[in-house]
Amino acid sequence: MTGVRGPRRRGLPLRARRRDHARWEQQTPTWREARPALIAGALKRSAARPSGNWYVIGASRDIGRGGRPFGRTVGGAEVVAWRTVTGELRAGPGACPHLGAPLREGRVVCGTLVCRWHGLSLDGRPFAGWEPLPAHDDGVLAWVRLDALGGEPPLERPVVPRRPEGGAVDAVFGAVGRCEPQDVVANRLDPWHGSWFHPYSFVDLTVVEAPEGEGDDDAFTVDVSFKVAGRLVVPVRAVFTAPEPRTVVMHITEGEGATSVVETHATPLGRGPDGAPRTAVTEAVVAASDRRGFAAARAAAPALRPLMRWAAGRLWRDDLAYAERRWHLRSTGRFPG
Repeated sequence: MTGVRGPRRRGLPLRARRRDHARWEQQTPTWREARPALIAGALKRSAARPSGNWYVIGASRDIGRGGRPFGRTVGGAEVVAWRTVTGELRAGPGACPHLGAPLREGRVVCGTLVCRWHGLSLDGRPFAGWEPLPAHDDGVLAWVRLDALGGEPPLERPVVPRRPEGGAVDAVFGAVGRCEPQDVVANRLDPWHGSWFHPYSFVDLTVVEAPEGEGDDDAFTVDVSFKVAGRLVVPVRAVFTAPEPRTVVMHITEGEGATSVVETHATPLGRGPDGAPRTAVTEAVVAASDRRGFAAARAAAPALRPLMRWAAGRLWRDDLAYAERRWHLRSTGRFPG
């Protein structure tokens, strides 16, 4: 990795950058490598992969909190989700079959969803024209299957990325942008922008390998250093893949936190009051480490999650501006390439 002193195999993961590589404007430009056709090709291939009509609606831990149902609009359709007394995920249309009340404003009583307009109760089984939706809880995120929206052959389960096995710390960040899912995915399939657009977080970024066509190796391999403080950084190698049309995953394959993943999921919400599309970004960070001290991080996970969400939000402040700008250029016929 450029500009970082060689690491020792043991000891702290921090490294000190050389002073002559410390300035933002002195890094090597990446615009020649970030070819529009290459990014567009990766985006097209990701869009062709099956999703089975599954959509992320939020973090698993947010559903069932406080005895209230969880509501989300997906593709213009209201969806409501809640948990049974045994913790199983249930989901269905968000409008009450009686007079159309918003079920997200109801209450969950002993695992049954109760509408606050007239007390109609739903236990997750079909009732009065109300039909449940297939739902899946992968332990970090909650998904629903919307076959009418997706229009693909359905899959029994969503395409969940490979995650660290046991002992990981996870946090989920959410935001909404004025764009479409492809604009969010395109942002993540452009790793070359990392240290230019996010100099507060990334330095010394080099795309080691980029996909040029079909195949199982359709991935971006990146060497990059995460900034800690001053010249102190943590160098890693990461691989970006798009396992389905609305998901991009970063796997850390070498360096501190190897096997950790960052999943970015884009869920279409529908049109906003201004007629422009809205997309929910749900980013799950699943961190792992083989260091003995990581057990303390697991114990402190409730305190660490707000910090992890803050770090993700700092990046997405810029990346949503990127995605929104891309959508604006596309919608006005001015998108380059």
